Amino acid sequence: MTGTSNLVEVRLLGMSLADYRESSAHHDELFREFALILGHTPDAGHEVPGRLLALIEELTERFGGFSAEAQAATEAAIERGDDTIDLVYRVPPETKEATERFGELLAQADEYCRRGSLLTIAPPPKAVAFRDWFLGEFAAQIGGAPPTPWPEYRAGSVSKA
Repeated sequence: MTGTSNLVEVRLLGMSLADYRESSAHHDELFREFALILGHTPDAGHEVPGRLLALIEELTERFGGFSAEAQAATEAAIERGDDTIDLVYRVPPETKEATERFGELLAQADEYCRRGSLLTIAPPPKAVAFRDWFLGEFAAQIGGAPPTPWPEYRAGSVSKA
C-alpha cells in the first residue's frame, strides 16, 4: 500500500446494492473464466485476460488497503438488507489512472464476451452503466469534479443503453 499523505476523498452516493451485486456477479464470473484460461492455455492469444488479471493483482496490492473499510460497510449493508449505501474512499491520486485503465480493459473483455470468444455472456447494459459510474467517479472526483449520485447517473445512462 502506498503512503497515506495526499489522499483524495471519493464519495459514491446512493449506490444501489442490487446493482452492485449484479455487476459484481458478472465480474466474478468473468475473472473465474480468465483464471481458467490462463491456468490451462498460457499462449499469447489471451493478452486481455492476462492484462486484466495482472491489473487486478496490481490494484489489490497497491490500493486494496484503501478499499477495505468501504468493502466492509458494503457487506454490512447487504446483510442488513439495505437498498443503497453512501461510501467514502480515501485513495492516492494515482488511483485515477488505474481505474481508467481497468475500465478500458473491462470494455475490451466485454467485446470478447459479445463476440462469443468467451463462455461468459456480455454484461447487461445496466451492469456496464453501473461499472462505468463506479470507476468513473474515481477518475472524475480525483480530477476535481463533485460526486454524481448513482440514481442521477442511472437516469441519464439507462435511457441511452
